[in-house]
Amino acid sequence: MFYIGCPMWGYKEWLGNFFPARTPANDFLRLYSQKLTTVEGNTIFYALPSAETVARWSQETPASFRFCPKVLRSISHEGQLSQQKSETLAFIERMRGFGERLGPIFLQLPPSFGPAQIDQLQAWLDFWPEEVRLAVEVRHPDFYQEPHVGTLDELLRSHNVARVIMDTRPIRTGTPKEQKELQARERKPHLPVHITTTTDFAFVRYIGHPRIEVNEPFLDHWAQQLADWYKQGLTVYAFCHCPYEVHSPEICYQLYQRVRALISLPPLAWQPEEPDSGPEQMRLF
Repeated sequence: MFYIGCPMWGYKEWLGNFFPARTPANDFLRLYSQKLTTVEGNTIFYALPSAETVARWSQETPASFRFCPKVLRSISHEGQLSQQKSETLAFIERMRGFGERLGPIFLQLPPSFGPAQIDQLQAWLDFWPEEVRLAVEVRHPDFYQEPHVGTLDELLRSHNVARVIMDTRPIRTGTPKEQKELQARERKPHLPVHITTTTDFAFVRYIGHPRIEVNEPFLDHWAQQLADWYKQGLTVYAFCHCPYEVHSPEICYQLYQRVRALISLPPLAWQPEEPDSGPEQMRLF
């Protein structure tokens, strides 16, 4: 399977392009799930939704849609990770409310969480239920150098957990003014792109540039990589962000079209307007 989506399902500047003008906010998720096939649950990072809310979100989306919730900040960023067993299991139980629509949950660790704390991660993974799919994102630079990169990959592999792959190169490309502006808005760590798989699915977060011509070589590369993984039998989750989120759906579309040129995938039920038939696309300011 191949899933593609954005970090959120509702953004006011999508009105009039990704969503029809005057779409009410309570219709955002329903419409989003008809156009893209997965979403990062970034809002869940800050607050645990009620069981009723989870059930409603699930009911508003097709059976083929996948939610990929981010583990609560109170678990990943406060206190020792290994001591968060009861909170973690309660979080998982709430996420089970998505039923078949639950994709991989992902744990985003803070930049301060480095190789010295890897025993905490191992202890936490030891009580994570094997049947609930998980991806882990690390932001400490030492995890991208040997021997720590290999140690972490092996730990994740032994628990059948994916390593989140984040690509921030596009926002570090372009004019100096653009780079300064984009990095100030996005605040993503400057880390190498570690392209690896440690389980039977890949979880990629692409941080795109507002100008499509800057994205093109990166999207071409990722399309080939994602298609290769798909051909190998891996399930692929690809998420496209942008410091100016108004562009995120179009970046998704551009990446998906490139992958479709390499493997057989159904068309998305949406496409961006042509530049000459609407507002100019992919502008920074």
